[in-house]
Parts: sequence; C-alpha cells; structure tokens
Amino acid sequence: MRLVIFGLTVSSSWGNGHATIWRGLCRALARKGHQVRFFERDVPYYAAHRDLQNSEPYQLILYSAWEEVEAQAREAVAAADSAIVTSYCPDALAAADLILDSPALVRVFYDLDTPVTLERLRLEGSVDYLPSYGLEPFDLVLSYAGGRALDELRQYLGARRVAALYGSVDPEVHKPVASDAHYHSDLSYLGTYAADRQPALQQLFLEPAKRSPEKQFLIGGALYPHDFPWSGNISFVSHVPPPRHPAFYSSSKLTLSVTRAAMAEMGYCPSGRLFEAAACETPVLSDAWDGLQQFFEPGREILVASSASDVVEFLALSPEELRSIGCAARERVLAEHTAEHRSQQLLSLLEMAA
Repeated sequence: MRLVIFGLTVSSSWGNGHATIWRGLCRALARKGHQVRFFERDVPYYAAHRDLQNSEPYQLILYSAWEEVEAQAREAVAAADSAIVTSYCPDALAAADLILDSPALVRVFYDLDTPVTLERLRLEGSVDYLPSYGLEPFDLVLSYAGGRALDELRQYLGARRVAALYGSVDPEVHKPVASDAHYHSDLSYLGTYAADRQPALQQLFLEPAKRSPEKQFLIGGALYPHDFPWSGNISFVSHVPPPRHPAFYSSSKLTLSVTRAAMAEMGYCPSGRLFEAAACETPVLSDAWDGLQQFFEPGREILVASSASDVVEFLALSPEELRSIGCAARERVLAEHTAEHRSQQLLSLLEMAA
C-alpha cells in the first residue's frame, strides 16, 4: 500500500505526543513492505529540537510553506492508495481539500487529540485544523480516544465511519535497559507541562513528594513555568529525547502517568507514555479514568491512584511487588499494544473503508 500522511510532526518529539507514535507506526508499516510518505511543515520550534535519528525506511518531506510543496503533495496523493490528515497539522485544511479532491483513494482524518478537539469545538465553535464542512466527506475517521468520543465525532462532526486507533509502542525502542544515575528516582513523571494536568499532578506527585522527603522524585518534560512549585526532593530534566526514554523509565522504581483533563473526562484515551513505560518493564501509577481496564488490569498490571495517600502507599511496596507489576505490564504491551499491532489494525481499517 502507498500511504501519504499530512501530520503535525514526526521529526521532533519536543512538546508533543504525535512524533513517537508516528515513528513506530511508520516503521512498522514500512517493515511490512508499504510505502509511507510523511509531510511535515518545517517550523522553527521543532527544527530547533529535532530528534529523529533516521526516517528510513519511510520518507519524510519537510517544507517551509504549503505553496512550495503543494504540487509534490498532489502528485503523491494521486499515486497513493490512502491519504491521512491529522489533528494539529498546520496545513490540515489545505491537505484535506487536496485529498478530498481525489476520490480514487481512501481518504482519512485521524484525530490524535479527540477529547481536546471536541472540548474546543463546544467552547469555541470551531477548531483550526477541522474543515468547515466537518468530517462527513472522509471515508474513515480515526480517533485516538474510544468510547463516547466515537459517538460525538458522528454526532457533532458528521463522521460516517469511525474507529479508535489507540497509541502504541515500538518494543525495539522501548525496552528494559541499564539504570542511569542521572534519572534515578523513586517516582518519576515524564510529560510536557499542561495547565489542565496540574491539579492531578499536584495531588499525585507534588503532595506525595512533600509527604516523603526521604524519597527522590523526578520530572522530565518541556514548557514548565518558572513558578512551578518545586521542592527540595524533586529534580527536573527539561527534555528527555526519545532515545533516552528507556533509560529514564528503567531508572525509576515507579513512574506516574497523568491524563489531560479533557481526555480523563472522555475516557478510553490511553497516553502513549503508559505503553512506553510498561514496555520498559517499569511499574506504572496512573490516575483513574473510564476504560483504563481495557488496556491494563488494575492491581496486577498497573496501579491506580486517586489521592496522595494512595501514592505514598504504593511507594512503600516492596521491590518484588513492583517488579511483578512491571513484568506483567510489559507482557500485556507485547501481546496487544505494539506499533506492529496498531499498524495491522490501521491496514485492516483502510481495507474495510476501501
């Protein structure tokens, strides 16, 4: 299959969760013999923090402005079997118009931020990466979130054929590695700062750090404000590049996953960090949200906390108990949540849509 993607970024993981997901999917598709072209606008923010080591065996096309690449994009789409436009793609509207003008291929919109999209639509009435005509013309609409998000995409945006395509992990990249003293912690958290995550982070990370001054806590991520409420036993790494994620997780006795408010409210929206950490055999502590049990079994494959007291209790678990949870989580990921699994799901969905 010849597949064309117009997305936010695959070249830089700085401040976004799209890049690592697409890297795994594109590699998995290419390994199956499919031809993948990814169009990405070359914006200064990502150019300054580009951490893609090698885009082979798929093709990355970086461009400065839509006008300079439109002819090439049109040619690629004309030769493709399927084309995908994603949420937060800077040229989503132009790309959507382009692929919808080509009825011969399977035309797809993939929202990797569905709960955020739907919340903005309710509050603001429009979203800059959504066409004014909605999603009805697309042959297939994919959503990073399942559950009622799929119903709302039909109800509010007119999507005709909708399916969930959840996050995943590339086990060749994320796997247990030797611990690194630079990332050592009793509890770690890896994620870009977001104001709507702050209440949960306060409850499940900052407050437990205050209650456990003898333990070491670590945050890795971009965009944290200067007035963030740090304390003496919390360390900070401003950016952990993807190749260092396994070392980050493997150096943590326990790692925290906090879901953005809109996604937690919608449910059925697992963070890619869940799968990455679990693939590294690191026990994961998560906030609670509907559908979590579809991906990991609470208590055996993942720990779920709703208060600072829960976190303090989990931090007191023995190394053997934590190791058991981490091993069970890795087994579940390898069985169900790899990029190979998601790429096969994507291919099956495209074939059905065709």
